[in-house]
Amino acid sequence: MPTFADKISFCIMLLKGKEIANQIKEEIAVEVEKITSKGHRAPHLVAILVGEDGASKTYVKNKELACQKVGFTSTLVRLPETTTEEELLTKIQDINNDDSIDGLIVQLPLPKHISENNVTQAIDPAKDVDGFHDVSVGKLTKGQDTFISATPYGIVQLLDRYDIETKGKHCVVVGRSNIVGRPMSILMSSSGKRGNCTVTICHRHTEDLQRYTTMADILIVAVGIPEFIKGDMIKDGATVIDVGITRVDADTPKGYVLKGDVEFESAEKVAGYITPVPGGVGPMTIIGLMQNTLKSHQNKFNS
Repeated sequence: MPTFADKISFCIMLLKGKEIANQIKEEIAVEVEKITSKGHRAPHLVAILVGEDGASKTYVKNKELACQKVGFTSTLVRLPETTTEEELLTKIQDINNDDSIDGLIVQLPLPKHISENNVTQAIDPAKDVDGFHDVSVGKLTKGQDTFISATPYGIVQLLDRYDIETKGKHCVVVGRSNIVGRPMSILMSSSGKRGNCTVTICHRHTEDLQRYTTMADILIVAVGIPEFIKGDMIKDGATVIDVGITRVDADTPKGYVLKGDVEFESAEKVAGYITPVPGGVGPMTIIGLMQNTLKSHQNKFNS
């Protein structure tokens, strides 16, 4: 766990999601060992990948590696770009009916001829480890036990592991997506160990956005626009959570660099804590997914 000395050092001022994710993976692996030692099967996560999107393939591969690390069974179902919506929905129903599977994710984005909403709503809420189903979102809104969207879940745990106080703080969320922004605002305002914030939701069309961001004790940015938030838009000493990750063309061996939604070079001069890109929120998103899958398995065998 980070110590006080770590926190006052610049290099550890970073909220190192990758390091925290590795700690939590070890904890999950211990739980899986307990499960299998009792004669139960390991948790089983299935991912469906439609098409050949490069970023999606990378995300799915990282999820597979995480499953291996913690001892989960992992299955990847690869379908061609030409897969129809009906064919995909049929495959989802087959997985819904398979009692050996605890969690199902369909990697987004999908080909344009397939409705993301129809697909996410077709997943059995008991296996909705991405937390996208209306049932999961509705329960979250009402403060009921449910699967929490993986990225917000990971962010809350990152704040907790670094012992960042949230009670009574002003949290500004820039971004209003159903995957990150909206569930994030609910979590930060809810009654809980890392909640109890006063929350403001902004977005790219908010007038005088800087007026709000500079009031934030905790600033969470998820708009998908590289370097959208500059250092002069951040309150001195604020905690900055950068959810964005975009490939930007650059003269590098890979031909691109990864940029967050926050301009890191200017933000690091004023922020108290900040997540790097990459290595910040991304690994914690996968942790949220792993923990939801473990929870689904526990719900099944403890019921």
